[in-house]
Amino acid sequence: MEYISSDTNVWLDFAIIKRLEIPFKLPYTYIMNEDAIENELLSPKELRENLVELGLQAVELSEEEFYLAGEYNAKYQKPSLYDCVALAVAKVRGITLMTGDGPLRRAAEQEGVAVIGTIGVLDQLYEGKHIEKEEYVYCMKELLSNNGQKVRLPEKELQKRIDNA
Repeated sequence: MEYISSDTNVWLDFAIIKRLEIPFKLPYTYIMNEDAIENELLSPKELRENLVELGLQAVELSEEEFYLAGEYNAKYQKPSLYDCVALAVAKVRGITLMTGDGPLRRAAEQEGVAVIGTIGVLDQLYEGKHIEKEEYVYCMKELLSNNGQKVRLPEKELQKRIDNA
């Protein structure tokens, strides 16, 4: 089972389209720092509880991850402290970072950390036959209809996937 270091915003995208459970169909174990789970997954109200119930694993930071997160927080202006924690966990453990946050994605790129976001997760679900075409298109359309509000994804990429499915 492959581990994925998880940021909050991808979970929010799946919560908005009421498909929080589908990323867990992939052969990944999603991990998130325990403090981030407690302090970032606050809204919607049931988000934290639902994610933990679905399989999100809380992890403690190693000393190396703790100090590296502090270095990233000083080095990069835009990502939050919890974003930097997720990046440090991914870097130290040699795993993929799951985020849709632009500044965090750029920081991960600079640090040589692989990134996957909401669209990438949906692509893997569809390509791996974990979800049917109808579900894939539904998710893309729901993301598109919420885009620019609570969802911030590249509209052209969403539309391209709807058109090509």
